[in-house]
Amino acid sequence: MRTPKHLLFALCCFLLCSSAGCKKENEPERQTTTPPSTGPETTFTNPLLPSGPDPWVAQKDSFYYYTHTLGNRIGLAKTKHMSQLKEATLQTVWTPPAQGLYSRNLWAPELHYLNGKWYVYFAADGGQDADHRMYVIENSADDPTTGTWEFKGKISDTSDKWAIDGTVLEYNDEQYFLWSGWRGNNDPGIQQLYIARMTNPWTLEGERVMISEPVYPWERNGLVNEGPQILKNDNGQVFLIYSASGCWTDDYALGMLTLKEGGNPLKPSDWTKSPNPVFSKKPANNAYGPGHNGFFKSPDGTEDWIIYHANPSQGQGCSGSRSPRIQKFTWNADGTPNFGEPAALSSQLLRPSGEVK
Repeated sequence: MRTPKHLLFALCCFLLCSSAGCKKENEPERQTTTPPSTGPETTFTNPLLPSGPDPWVAQKDSFYYYTHTLGNRIGLAKTKHMSQLKEATLQTVWTPPAQGLYSRNLWAPELHYLNGKWYVYFAADGGQDADHRMYVIENSADDPTTGTWEFKGKISDTSDKWAIDGTVLEYNDEQYFLWSGWRGNNDPGIQQLYIARMTNPWTLEGERVMISEPVYPWERNGLVNEGPQILKNDNGQVFLIYSASGCWTDDYALGMLTLKEGGNPLKPSDWTKSPNPVFSKKPANNAYGPGHNGFFKSPDGTEDWIIYHANPSQGQGCSGSRSPRIQKFTWNADGTPNFGEPAALSSQLLRPSGEVK
């Protein structure tokens, strides 16, 4: 049976409307649009890298220069955005000789800009931990990831004892070197904090002075004071934040010394130790043994940030599982820093102010 022509016409119209979508009278015109851009990411999560023991950041102009313990060389990464460190390349800038007193176990490098030049301070030995001493290299380039690094030698006081974790205090137009050392020649696992005046960035004057040793229970899980770092508030008050207890324990934590106003850094009684740690483990946040820290300002200079390493699980000790993490901190009414507690690895943290424009 043949279908009447008027029925075929009606059927074709129906099929066309079904496929093309005929709109009803007074129905608003449908518009196809591209979803709006969400803009730059405003948050980040820790860790910054999957591994990075003893992290350190130096800040100059609009750049951050990052380093951590690599063991067999010195590496630097350059970035404008610390929260996006994973996008920067950690390039080797100096490699030690194949043999000798500073050829092995390069630990905790720190980059400092002093007297118009760059310096990296690092601990090294020739294969035996008891031989660890502090060494320094120099670069006169404006950008420390360029130019040539020159080995300046060992930096030591007259006692020339075991030494690691060197850093610099600039105070009242003087420069001081601080580090972690042994009291004697063979005291593994027992470490104190020492200080000496610098006559230039690679030379110390006189004998060292001990300003801290483990005395509180939370410092004595390994009898260690190490990783001294200087922090100043807006009023110029000086704090020394250090790592306490052994890195091989989950109880590695941060302690604090405060230099009295107008005090003499070489006078131990002018430093006051806080009786409790100022930053410690938080198992619920996958932060075990948080320590060996540094500090930096946000790009716009309005925020203070701490960088530190921590293990994600218990019992991981001084291994490569220590990862670099950052978080903002505030200040108490009395001018002391308030670091809070380690942020959870799953936390979405706002990026440092000035990173996102």
